[in-house]
Amino acid sequence: MRTQVAIIGAGPAGLLLSQLLHLQGIESIVLESRSRDAIEGTIKAGILEQGTIDLMNAIGAGERMMKEGFVHEGIRLRFDGREERIDFPELTGGRKVMIYAQHEVIKDLVQVRLDTGADIRFEVSEVSVHELGGTRPQVRFRDRDGVLRRIDCDFIAGCDGTQGVSRPSIPAGELSIYERLYPFGWFGILCKAPPSSDELIYAHHERGFVLVSTRSPEVQRMYFQCDPTDKVENWSDDRIWAEFNARLGSRDGWKLQEGPIFHKVIVGMRSQVVEPMRYGRLFLAGDAAHVVPPTGAKGLNLAAADVRVLARALTHYYATGRTDLLDGYSDTALKRIWKAQRFSWWMTSMLHTFPGADAFQRRVQIAELDYVTGSRAAATALAENYVGLPFDGL
Repeated sequence: MRTQVAIIGAGPAGLLLSQLLHLQGIESIVLESRSRDAIEGTIKAGILEQGTIDLMNAIGAGERMMKEGFVHEGIRLRFDGREERIDFPELTGGRKVMIYAQHEVIKDLVQVRLDTGADIRFEVSEVSVHELGGTRPQVRFRDRDGVLRRIDCDFIAGCDGTQGVSRPSIPAGELSIYERLYPFGWFGILCKAPPSSDELIYAHHERGFVLVSTRSPEVQRMYFQCDPTDKVENWSDDRIWAEFNARLGSRDGWKLQEGPIFHKVIVGMRSQVVEPMRYGRLFLAGDAAHVVPPTGAKGLNLAAADVRVLARALTHYYATGRTDLLDGYSDTALKRIWKAQRFSWWMTSMLHTFPGADAFQRRVQIAELDYVTGSRAAATALAENYVGLPFDGL
């Protein structure tokens, strides 16, 4: 079979790219190793930057998001026995964020692609890429019926995450990998309870960080910092609620809303970037190229930014025959990626309790939080990064 762009991975990056290309009249085939039910049912949190919200609407995939998502105009920082608010619209010229889970984004993107007759092949296996250095790369795979297939294409987009085949297909020595592993993880829960707050609470405590978020009027998502080697089975529901309350406390009549816990998970944390994000006719996007700790809420948004840059470059190529934007794809995307990495690292470092930290380090963290919430310039820097930096050159 033949297409212009073969896309490996039906996550946010792959589906967004496919729709962006479709709107420019560029054909693509999307390959996904999991079933449609699996990718739409894998529960993942999601905070959408203003630019991602605008992009979803622009490509025709935002209707349900605008009805069911929760617009947030700020976050609340708890530390040293007090709570301070960062007002996003005031500090960023009206920009906001939206709470809308990643699997809901995927549902909307799958639907909008299928509604336009997209070729999405679920439950494929044995995916491999070939002839990356030439002008006619290939993707080979076995379809859900066990039949071996081959796609001849102009370009391949590797949007298949950290465990996919795209990045490992690049020869050794062609990529530089920059990575930082964090000595803690997040213990996350989903519970049936009303919201504890109308905005996200980021709490710094000597026992460790806490994030209070929401999923719906009836379901809440919350996290607390934990040992990454800990086990979910070590934490009873009573122990979990006791830990949340110990770190959050109660003040000014506020109380954490508790309810039946129906999902528990421990999430490891790391920062990683690979450079360049291209090898021959293979282009990496999303988690295949970078991973961020969740503190800065950048993962899905960086994937959206990557494919926006890549779609523009591919559109330019098919319209003009020129490769200058494709040649600059990696450098352009990495400028935004590294700024998001810096912000995610900074938020993580400011809010978490590090093993072995002494009293001096803890007081420096309190001073940093006091400065961020007390200085308009510092608060603006946080707000600008949180709602999303501009798409440079687009």
